[in-house]
Amino acid sequence: MKILLVKPYNISDHIQPSLGLGYLATAIRDKHSVRILDCIKEGVNAKKFGAFISKYKPDVVGFQCYTFDLSFVNKALKAVRRADKDIITMVGGPHPSAMPEEMMDVFKKYLDFAFVGEAESGLPELLDILQSRKKDYSKVPGLAWRSGGEVHINPKSAVDDLDKLGMPAWDLILPEKYPESQHGAFFKQFPIAPIMVTRGCPFPCTFCAGSIVAGRKIRRRSIDHVLSELTYLNKKRGIKEFHIIDDNFTMDMAYAKEFLKKLKSMNLGMTWSVPNGVRMDTLDRELLSLMKETGLYMVSLGIESGSDNVLKLMKKGITTSQIRRSVHMIHKAGIDMAGFFIIGYPGETKDTIRQTINFAARLPLKRANFFTYLPFPGSESYRELKRTKELEHVNWKRFYFTNAAYVPKGMTRQELKKLHRAAFAKFYLRPRVVFYQLMSIQSLRHFMFLFKRFCRWVVFN
Repeated sequence: MKILLVKPYNISDHIQPSLGLGYLATAIRDKHSVRILDCIKEGVNAKKFGAFISKYKPDVVGFQCYTFDLSFVNKALKAVRRADKDIITMVGGPHPSAMPEEMMDVFKKYLDFAFVGEAESGLPELLDILQSRKKDYSKVPGLAWRSGGEVHINPKSAVDDLDKLGMPAWDLILPEKYPESQHGAFFKQFPIAPIMVTRGCPFPCTFCAGSIVAGRKIRRRSIDHVLSELTYLNKKRGIKEFHIIDDNFTMDMAYAKEFLKKLKSMNLGMTWSVPNGVRMDTLDRELLSLMKETGLYMVSLGIESGSDNVLKLMKKGITTSQIRRSVHMIHKAGIDMAGFFIIGYPGETKDTIRQTINFAARLPLKRANFFTYLPFPGSESYRELKRTKELEHVNWKRFYFTNAAYVPKGMTRQELKKLHRAAFAKFYLRPRVVFYQLMSIQSLRHFMFLFKRFCRWVVFN
């Protein structure tokens, strides 16, 4: 069968390969013809998608879907049906994993299947059934499907031995053809590729729905398997920098240290970073030293708030005093830091937001990202807002990290956006911070990218 796997078009600055689609391609390519379409990278918006489908003529189209992808996915599914009503459509990813019944119901005229959780086991089985025309979907892991007008959801499964998944289909992804600033605004070397080392997250942060797909159990690839992938990327695809994009690489410090010692002995000359962030309570001096020695140039930290009360609401399991100690330990190790902060969290006030802004400015961070809170389906905070009926006030058309889709009680969207702009201004309009950013710019094209991003995030939002 001819399978098209689609990363939806949106306004994101993060134009990076989809590892999820890459792993799915690996799982099915031995029996099927597979193509991965990154609509952001290729500039295929909703208007162009129908023409692409009519020309490519796939048998099956599968979409990766986050909540902010819903508008595109809606239009794209309709375009598929207009092009050929016999094309099988399916979705997977965080949003359908959190809300499979709603997804199947809302898109029932255009959507055939959805996957809940990981799909590397289920997708090959589903394609075998579709090819055989047996139509018994009851045993496909994690599949949402219809029968007699009812939506059925099969128990999901997860592969414990991640090595069995192989590597993403890098020859289909072609990471060397992606733009420089893939994950964030800055980099050291180019080309860049993201890699996944672990899956799952056991932490209960109330704003996060990350465990919806991968579960709470931590699973790790073997160290040799990861290093084999890095060698392939470096030697065969010319990759000079890698980004570990899972959140829990350092959770098992013994594993991380062994990995870094072996990486150091290979002398690949690659730089690397952890742009999704690591928990500060999973670091020590020895690990930080190894990270720096192996080419780490920046560590991202999920700090989230400068208010202990808000951190408690978020169930971060860390206090501002612990954050200060960890940040100064990293600073002493000579590693640059970026901090992630959330403002406008449910229960926040203007005062707690100002505490966060001031806290960020006092820490020895080189960069800071201030995101307005988003109620991700599947998160504890989403469920609470649904219970209190505050979800009714969420502007789903503004569902991006800087758009203030949700505004906590006691303030207006205009007030929240004013505080959002003030956060960036207070942090970045300082001589040492400005100088650091200017010294990190790689080219005129890179400068224009940063300028446009700043305008979209801060000035015109």
